[in-house]
Amino acid sequence: MASLNVGNLGEYLREQRRTAQLSLRQLADAAGVSNPYLSQIERGLRKPSAEVLQQVAKALRISAETLYVRAGILDEKAQDELETRAVVLADPSINERQKQVLLQIYDSFRKENAAEAAAAEAAAPRPADAPDAEEPLTP
Repeated sequence: MASLNVGNLGEYLREQRRTAQLSLRQLADAAGVSNPYLSQIERGLRKPSAEVLQQVAKALRISAETLYVRAGILDEKAQDELETRAVVLADPSINERQKQVLLQIYDSFRKENAAEAAAAEAAAPRPADAPDAEEPLTP
């Protein structure tokens, strides 16, 4: 059976499982998946669904988003945003209203920066706008 292109998800899962000092069978039981299926994921023979990755992440007590990125389900930029939101929402030292205000400010900064980046890109000279190398420049 040929290996699927799932990045280094299997190796990463194996490393996390060993760090947690769990056998393959223990992790499979904790995640609610079969032992052979988890083995195939670790060997790169199967690409798990987001739901299975979430179960495995919960069993390993790691971020599901990290597994999503490694499996190619989520890009790293989206992971950073999700992790930022998760940290704010998990902070016990601020109340729910404060959390929502922080997230609104965060969103407004992201939108502002995206708009500035788009404007800068639109204003940047394009290769078609550059003078042709064969044409003489006139003052």
